[in-house]
Amino acid sequence: MTSQSQGIQQLLQAEKRAKDKLEEAKKRKGKRLKQAKEEAIAEIDHYRLQREKEFRNKQTNRTSAFQVMGSQGNLSAKIEEQTTETVRNLTSSYHKNMENMMKKLLSTICDIKPEVHPNFRHAV
Repeated sequence: MTSQSQGIQQLLQAEKRAKDKLEEAKKRKGKRLKQAKEEAIAEIDHYRLQREKEFRNKQTNRTSAFQVMGSQGNLSAKIEEQTTETVRNLTSSYHKNMENMMKKLLSTICDIKPEVHPNFRHAV
């Protein structure tokens, strides 16, 4: 009987140690989550301050902002001009080569030379 009660005591002690370890693990997990949350908040604040600083710098440099916008307008005009020139070149090339291509196409289609295919076997 005493060996049975000793076994029960050992089981109870083991259960208590397991609960203690579980509680300790839960506390460590809570601390890690809290630390991660604090680090994330700090990182967000740092990023926000950095972006606000950049925004203020852009606001104070309005003249440079207008210069940037002006250069973008010039780029747009240059791109439009290049596109128009490319379209003009393609159109003139089309008109130059259209007649020759039509002649080649029609001659390929209309000038048929009937020949027996090399793989044709005459039925006996």
